[in-house]
Amino acid sequence: MPLLQTLADLIQRAADALFVPWLIVLLFGTGLFLTIRYRFVQVRRIREAFRAMLSSQEDGAAGALSPFQAFMTALSGTIGTGNIAGVATAIISGGPGALFWIWAYGLLATTIKFTEAVLGVTWREVHGETIRSGPMYALRDGLKLPWLASTYALVAGVAAITTTPFTQPNSIAVVLNSQLGMPTWIAGIGIAVLTWLVIVGGIGSIGRVAEKLAPLKVALYLGGGLIVIVMFAANIPSVLRLVFSEAFSLRATAGGSLGIIVAMRYGLARGMYANEAGYGTASVAYGTARSRRPEQQGLQAVMEVLIVSFVTSTISAMTILLTGAWQSGLTSSAAVAAAFDIAMPGVGGYIVALCAFLFGYTTLIGWAFYGEQFFEYLLGQRVTHWYRWAYCLLIPFGAVARVDVVWAWGDLMNALQIFPNLVGVIGLSGFAAQVARSRVVSGRSAAP
Repeated sequence: MPLLQTLADLIQRAADALFVPWLIVLLFGTGLFLTIRYRFVQVRRIREAFRAMLSSQEDGAAGALSPFQAFMTALSGTIGTGNIAGVATAIISGGPGALFWIWAYGLLATTIKFTEAVLGVTWREVHGETIRSGPMYALRDGLKLPWLASTYALVAGVAAITTTPFTQPNSIAVVLNSQLGMPTWIAGIGIAVLTWLVIVGGIGSIGRVAEKLAPLKVALYLGGGLIVIVMFAANIPSVLRLVFSEAFSLRATAGGSLGIIVAMRYGLARGMYANEAGYGTASVAYGTARSRRPEQQGLQAVMEVLIVSFVTSTISAMTILLTGAWQSGLTSSAAVAAAFDIAMPGVGGYIVALCAFLFGYTTLIGWAFYGEQFFEYLLGQRVTHWYRWAYCLLIPFGAVARVDVVWAWGDLMNALQIFPNLVGVIGLSGFAAQVARSRVVSGRSAAP
């Protein structure tokens, strides 16, 4: 309808005005600043980060989840359909050079997530196994800015309940409809029921499910993607040359912009959407960990971003580049499904459909907890029951909604929550720098 199209265009223009160039410059600049301030912690302590990824809980430490469950909850919330559909869109719209800028931002974004995780464990409220965590507590108790904490909680809470229940079910339903012929409304109802069965049990239930499904979805996508890459390995040298040459191309595009500008725009914007560094959600997830060592969760967050930027996002990009699916006229997850189908006829598309379901579903349950924490900060625990029902009841509507309106609104709301969160990230980066340089930092005792 013309009215909905107009609305989508207005929302998208508002989101673009925030993303380009302001958020791109702010996030890229923040990542660069923190990388230098933390003395390249993502490179210097990479071996420790691998070990931290598999960490067990500490005896006597407060928290709701083991460090590994907290890591998997964060990974589940981050690896969503944006890692498939969003990355494919970046390559198709921004050219092969966009992949280089996804990598470049991913390397720097590790330090933003490192900071978010450290602050999440350091400033939180722990009452036995009941955890309240998120950027709000660092803003309120660390920076002493309660008004900004409430502002963040409000924007992020609205974003959680009005974006994820729409964007993720929408992508899942579209893939299930194209591959299996399942009506989108039936897919929406099924996804809503499956989501409710998990989130009604709270963070403990979410952590247990994430612990099982997150490794499965990464392994499945990695396995399928490697088959495609191996089958078209002869094209790897030429594709990599194309990626690096197009990343710095000074040729004018059809719209009149330089190729490097277009590649940066789409690569950085979709790279941000894929790894969620700057959103503040890492503070919520890692703040649930039974741990007294902020550096442990910080290093886990480094691994989370590296997995997203250099594994799942790279698979999406390389499969469509190696097979030529990026020039097929298809877009979004359909292009990735086509790439898998070229390598594995009759099977590849179903692998992508299953991965899209797992990616979207685990993101749904992870973000359900994020939104719950934001609203509890503002309204207390009395809102939790009603929030969970509202979240699930919105999912069927998201499955049948217009794709352009859904994603335009998601871009806008996610952009708005970045600004107050980065105030905390930058303002408390001195403390995080101490953690990045130390080997053992014990909870609040190291806080300023």
